[in-house]
Amino acid sequence: MLFAPELLMLIGSLVLFCLSLGQGKVNLARYASLVLAIASCFLSLATLQMSGNLFYDAYHIDTFSQLFKLAISIGLVIVLLFSGELKGVDDRLRPEYFLFMILSTLGLMMLVSSVELLTLFIALELSSYSLYLMVPMRDDHGGMKMQMEAAIKYILFGVVATGTMLYGMSFIFGMTGTTYFSELVPKMHEFASTPTALLAIALFMSGFFYKLAVFPFHFWVPDVYQGASNATTAFIASVPKLGAVAILIRITTLVAPTGGEAVVNMLMILAVCSMFYGNLCALVQKDIKRMLGFSGISHAGFVLLGLLTLKDTGYATSMYYIAGYVVMNLACFLVICKVSKNGENVSIDDMSGLYKRAPILALTLLVGMMALAGIPPFVGFMGKFMLLTGALRDGHLALVILAALNTAIAIYYYLSVVRVAFCSPPEDRPDVPVDLTTRCVSIALIAVIIFMGVAPKQLLAFAETAVRNIF
Repeated sequence: MLFAPELLMLIGSLVLFCLSLGQGKVNLARYASLVLAIASCFLSLATLQMSGNLFYDAYHIDTFSQLFKLAISIGLVIVLLFSGELKGVDDRLRPEYFLFMILSTLGLMMLVSSVELLTLFIALELSSYSLYLMVPMRDDHGGMKMQMEAAIKYILFGVVATGTMLYGMSFIFGMTGTTYFSELVPKMHEFASTPTALLAIALFMSGFFYKLAVFPFHFWVPDVYQGASNATTAFIASVPKLGAVAILIRITTLVAPTGGEAVVNMLMILAVCSMFYGNLCALVQKDIKRMLGFSGISHAGFVLLGLLTLKDTGYATSMYYIAGYVVMNLACFLVICKVSKNGENVSIDDMSGLYKRAPILALTLLVGMMALAGIPPFVGFMGKFMLLTGALRDGHLALVILAALNTAIAIYYYLSVVRVAFCSPPEDRPDVPVDLTTRCVSIALIAVIIFMGVAPKQLLAFAETAVRNIF
C-alpha cells in the first residue's frame, strides 16, 4: 500500500505502451491516462497519513512525500482534462505522448520519496528523459522546426545540470561515505561551514535549480516554452516544479539549522537575480507562453525566499506558494490551449476581445493573471505576503524591498494581458468554443485560487506538519 500510487502509474505506463503499438487507439490512450491520473489522486490521498521505508531504506513514505504526490497527480489530471485533444501533436504520436507524460509523472512521484542519492538520480532521469521526448513531438506547422531547436536546448542544458549535480553528489559521498539522507544530515552538519561542503551542496542543488528554472539555470525556459506544444508547455511549466521544490527542501536540511550562512547568501543572490531577470525580460514579450516562461523564472526566485530561512515555517510557505503557482499557471495555460485553434502559439494580441468571444475563459485568464501578479484576495498575493514577512522576520530587509519592487514590475505585464482581453475589440477574431469539461475545470481552478488565498491557515499548518516529518 505504501508504494500503491507509483505501482499504479508503473502498471498504467505498461498498459499505455501496449496501446501505443497499434493504430487508432488515441482516445483509448487518453481515457486510460485520465483514469490513471484520477486513481493516483485517490491513492495518494488514501496513503497521506502512512509512513514507512521501502527498498532497503532508499525510499521513504511520509506525509511530506504523499502530499507532493497528491499535488503532482492533481496537476496531471488538470493538464489531461483541458489538453486532452492534444492540438499541435500528430495523431500517430499521441499514444506515445500520453505514455511519456505518465512516465514523467511516475519519475516525479518516485523523486519526492527518494532519500538516497542514486535512487534520487534515477527518479530524476526517468522524469527528465520523458519530457525530453515530449518536446519534439509537436506538429511542424510553419516548417520552422521550433520544436526541434527547443528539444535540443532542453536536453543539452539538462545534461549539463545533471552532470553538475552528480559532481556535487560525488563530493558529498566523499566527505560522508554514505548516500543515505538519514546518515548524510548529521555528518554534513559537522562539515557544514567548510568550503568543500558548501561547494558540494551548491553543485547538488544545481540539478533542481534547472527544474525550477532558477537563474542561472534558466536559459532553456523561453525557447522550450515557445517551441513545445501548448499541452507540453503546460505540463513542463507546472508539475515538475513540485518535485524540484520537494528535493530542494531536503537538500537545505543538510545545512539547517547551523552553518548555512553561505548557502543562505547564495540563495539570496539567486533569488534576486531570478526575480529581476524574469520580470524585466517578460516586460517586452509578445508571445504569451514566452512571457509566462520568464514569469516562471521570477516566481522561482520567490520560492527561494522560503527556502533561505532554513526553518520549517519557511519550507511550508514555499510548499504553499509552489502549489498555488501551479494552479495559477494551469489556469492561464487552459486559456492558451483553448484560444489556440490548431495548436499554434498564442500572442498577447490573440486575446483581444476574449470577454466577448469566451466569457468563462476571459474570467479564468483574469483570475490567473491577477493571482500571478500578487493581487488580493488570490493565492499569489497571500503566498508572496507570507514569503516576504518570513524573510523580513529573519532580518533580510534589503531582499524584501527588492522582492516587493519586483512584484510591482510584474503587475505591469500581467495586467497588460488582462487589458487586451477585456478592453480591446475582438475585430474579426471568431468566438472560442468552450465545452462542458473546460467550463468545469475553469470554475474549479478559479475556486481553488480564491480559496487558497482567503483561507491559507489550515493548508500552511498541514504543510508545516509534513515538513517536520523530514527533520
